Amino acid sequence: MPEWVDRVPEVVPGYSDRIVSKLAHEAHLKKRTLTNWYNQRPTWLDHAHRGLDEAVAAAYGWTDYTPDMPDPEILSRLRALNLERSSDWQ
Repeated sequence: MPEWVDRVPEVVPGYSDRIVSKLAHEAHLKKRTLTNWYNQRPTWLDHAHRGLDEAVAAAYGWTDYTPDMPDPEILSRLRALNLERSSDWQ
């Protein structure tokens, strides 16, 4: 929110201005962190992650992938793929 911050010109040439919170909005801005954002998991972010997961699975050739696939299964497959590829380098 641009109205919650001030831009302080940087004195070193080539560096961007510093952005500092206005006193009235300091407490609110401290709550606006990436961690809090991810923990709230907005719907659009969840959809973006699902799309990315599906694209990665397709790139690995996992035609049976579903969003419900358990993490241990995914990790097992990734480990097997990693071991297979590392043996190609030896």
